[in-house]
Amino acid sequence: MIREASFSAIYMGLLAAFVGYSASFAIVLAGLSAMGATEAQVATGLFFATMGMGLCSIWLPAVSRIPAAVAWSTPGAAFLASASALPGGFAEAVGSMILCAALILATGFVPVLGRLVAAIPKPVANALLAGVLLRLCFAPAQALGTAPALILPLLLAWAAGLAWHRLAAMPLTILAFLAVTFFAVEAPASAMAASGTGLPDLVPLMPVFSLQGFVSVALPLYLVTMAGQNIPGFAVLELNGYAVERQPLIRRTGLASLLIAPFGAIPVNMSAITAAMMSGEDAGREPSRRYWAAIASGLAYVAMALFAEPIVALASIAPSELITAVAGLALIPALVSSLSGAFSVPGRLEAPALTFLFAASGMTLLGVSGAFWGTLAGVLVWLLKRPS
Repeated sequence: MIREASFSAIYMGLLAAFVGYSASFAIVLAGLSAMGATEAQVATGLFFATMGMGLCSIWLPAVSRIPAAVAWSTPGAAFLASASALPGGFAEAVGSMILCAALILATGFVPVLGRLVAAIPKPVANALLAGVLLRLCFAPAQALGTAPALILPLLLAWAAGLAWHRLAAMPLTILAFLAVTFFAVEAPASAMAASGTGLPDLVPLMPVFSLQGFVSVALPLYLVTMAGQNIPGFAVLELNGYAVERQPLIRRTGLASLLIAPFGAIPVNMSAITAAMMSGEDAGREPSRRYWAAIASGLAYVAMALFAEPIVALASIAPSELITAVAGLALIPALVSSLSGAFSVPGRLEAPALTFLFAASGMTLLGVSGAFWGTLAGVLVWLLKRPS
């Protein structure tokens, strides 16, 4: 196995880990904070989410010998960031994340659950994802109106990176974020003094389970994780010629998600965007050896997990507009892709439009979020309206 490692695979894995983490960690911070987590709880959740995807990215490729890279659920974190906080606070959110992880694990044992998710019309599934992402994608424009001096450097860095190479957009944005935070934001001298690398202080929390939490958070979180990450992740691997056994991979990521959920960590799932980097020719000429790219990314994630506490401390110094603006910029490509997929079937636009509007509205009915009602309404309209 060691002899099969190559420089190109390891380099691409490290690059994919850097790009993936820099493009999405702010979304995870925003999601956990929106659910009512304290700074210490956010650090704990970020640590376990990063460690979970790191260990899985080592374990799965080593067992399957394919570049089965694992990531945290970026669409899931975006959903949490745009959803209303539950009455039971972060404890109820943790209970909902545990239930979501249990659903993912059950899908690995009961294939019919996966088929039910796959049976949701793709335009409706894309509309759900677009609706979930939209509210957070408003953040850069809204922040520009309230703090233009802070946000404009981020927008310029993002645009410059996009003009150079799409994968450079978010790393340059993070560099601009660091520059703005250090040079334009006044912070107490002791703000970073108490933070350090390693395992953050664990905050005991008893999860709260409720029907409202299951329907409003756990179920939509499960749907966007499966439809927005797992299914595209499998498709990327298959597109690059790899034979994928889906059920074992879902079982393993579901088990990992269940183990880390009690600590406030979002689910982990198959990677889609970074998997495309690690399963293509850039990761080596020999496809059978590209699994080392995923292993290298896993090792990088494990190392990054040790910096969860200082990352959260740095984020606490920055104005909230900066964090949400970074998260919104990171989600723009996903929003464009999901909107394109949602309205890709001429003559059948009403169902995805209804799903999109319900999910984006932030509405609740009977204590249940618009993401659930939008999916239900979209599927019903899709089934009732015949193709024109």
